[in-house]
Amino acid sequence: MAVGDAVLNQFEQTKKEEVVAEGKKLKVGIIGTGWIAESHIQSYKRMPDVEIVAGADLIPGKAEAFFKEWGVEGVRCYPDHLSMLENEELDAVSVCTYNMTHAVCTIDALERGVNVLLEKPMCVTTEEAVEIIRAEKKSGKVLSIGFQPRFDPNMQQIKKIVEAGVLGEIYYIQTGGGRRRGIPNSTFIEKKTAGIGALGDIGCYSLDMVLNAIGYPKPLTVTGYTSDFFGKSLEYSLPENANRFNVDDFAAAFVRLEGDIILDFRVAWAMHVDTPGDTIIFGKKAALRIPSTDCWNGSVGGPMTIYHDVAGQRVETVLPIIENKGMGLFDRKIRSFLDAIKNGTAAPVPSSQILYNQAIIDHIVKSAAIKKEVEVEIPEI
Repeated sequence: MAVGDAVLNQFEQTKKEEVVAEGKKLKVGIIGTGWIAESHIQSYKRMPDVEIVAGADLIPGKAEAFFKEWGVEGVRCYPDHLSMLENEELDAVSVCTYNMTHAVCTIDALERGVNVLLEKPMCVTTEEAVEIIRAEKKSGKVLSIGFQPRFDPNMQQIKKIVEAGVLGEIYYIQTGGGRRRGIPNSTFIEKKTAGIGALGDIGCYSLDMVLNAIGYPKPLTVTGYTSDFFGKSLEYSLPENANRFNVDDFAAAFVRLEGDIILDFRVAWAMHVDTPGDTIIFGKKAALRIPSTDCWNGSVGGPMTIYHDVAGQRVETVLPIIENKGMGLFDRKIRSFLDAIKNGTAAPVPSSQILYNQAIIDHIVKSAAIKKEVEVEIPEI
């Protein structure tokens, strides 16, 4: 057997049959009926053990129009999340609001004994993330964060490679992603609704890809930089958008992690190149290159490569792309959340991990504001 084949065989995917839990239908509500809620409702409709019974949105008539558009009848609609939570007996909610209300909607649901699937980013600040986790622990309910790339077999391959020790001790990681042009609209571009820009929208994904692979070590210090040149420029944005744009469209950071690991990170909604670079995980035995995507989509941009030495020879082992078969990634995210509720198992994407993701993002913002390195401070939980 060739050396390359031997390396590849260590990470061969084991096939597991997906079983949809039977029994009582879970009563689900959707908080926020904007763009991302469309993916949630489509996925819930494919789950035979779910009944969508309620929805809430601050804009009058928006929730009613949303459920009518997606052909879900008999849904009770409310003008805010609190009135829905107080008048419905729900098993679970999807929080699909803009970033600045993620924390309050999630905490209110947990305090009323409702399981929560919280869309990414977890929230805006470290302090909000801590308050969410405190409410989660007190409630004993399932809280899962919406990172569907975790269910991509190629992403899972990255974690398997690291855990198998093929790379050896990890000491440096460069990661990020972005778009040459890809500034969103709506509530994404104002601090009063989004709080953060590209950092929260796509930066959280690229952070999770590598941090999950290496076991989510605690961040210690951050030197961060943010800019907003493109979002505010009339050359690249419509006047009505440029005039209200006040979040980051580019961010970069140098992060020290526990275990003497350095994380070199950058992310962009807009820039003058097609990518800020591939992700590379540097280990003392080998390195892994993960090709970037042209618009950060939660997977890898092509076959990954392991660079290692065999009998004194430099060898490159290419790992073919693994086709995702069966459920789509979003359906896997929803299904795993529902199964955790029904089976009493742990959240598939635990808040305890994403706390560190959020802390890095928050401290990039804090460091950028004062233009120097900051220590990562996470309050006691």
